[in-house]
Amino acid sequence: MNYLAHIYLSGDNDLVTIGNFIADGIKGHRYKKYPKEIQIGILLHRHIDTFTDAHKTVRLSTKRLHEKYSHYSGVIVDILYDHFLAKNWQNYSNVPLKLYVEHFYASLEDNFAILPARIQKMMPYMIADNWLLSYASINGIAKVLSGMNRRTQNRSGMNEAVNELEEFYSEFETEFTAFFEELIAFSNKKIIELNRTV
Repeated sequence: MNYLAHIYLSGDNDLVTIGNFIADGIKGHRYKKYPKEIQIGILLHRHIDTFTDAHKTVRLSTKRLHEKYSHYSGVIVDILYDHFLAKNWQNYSNVPLKLYVEHFYASLEDNFAILPARIQKMMPYMIADNWLLSYASINGIAKVLSGMNRRTQNRSGMNEAVNELEEFYSEFETEFTAFFEELIAFSNKKIIELNRTV
């Protein structure tokens, strides 16, 4: 899953949310140097990724893209799924998306010192361009995919995946909706387990 989904699946604890958000940059056992709540977020992120990568519904989505985008298809699906979460946000939260992401950005600023250097450098761009809110529109997703393509020195062609999003829009949305209900239940259960064991 991409940024918005990971943030949403963290629950109401700001430090768990930050841990989940920064987790990709924390390798191996280095998570243990962080406070307990951030450790929980990092481990939750890893469990979410494992559950997602193995899920048959997600594989339906990635299979649709695999011939053209090869190993980048999973990254693309993560981004497309964030679009459907943002677009249908009112189905998942009583807090409007604009207010929700503003609270998250404020939490990042409050905890800036604990963020890895890569996130500290990225954060001003994320906030200035309001990445999380932009996911709700196809234009916003197109910009994200173009940015990801540039990061691969234009090798991935991910910028073109907006075409598949538009062509198979209802299929991707149906798959996301079915999968995300399962992922919410999985994440809620995992948070309870991690609070007991970390």
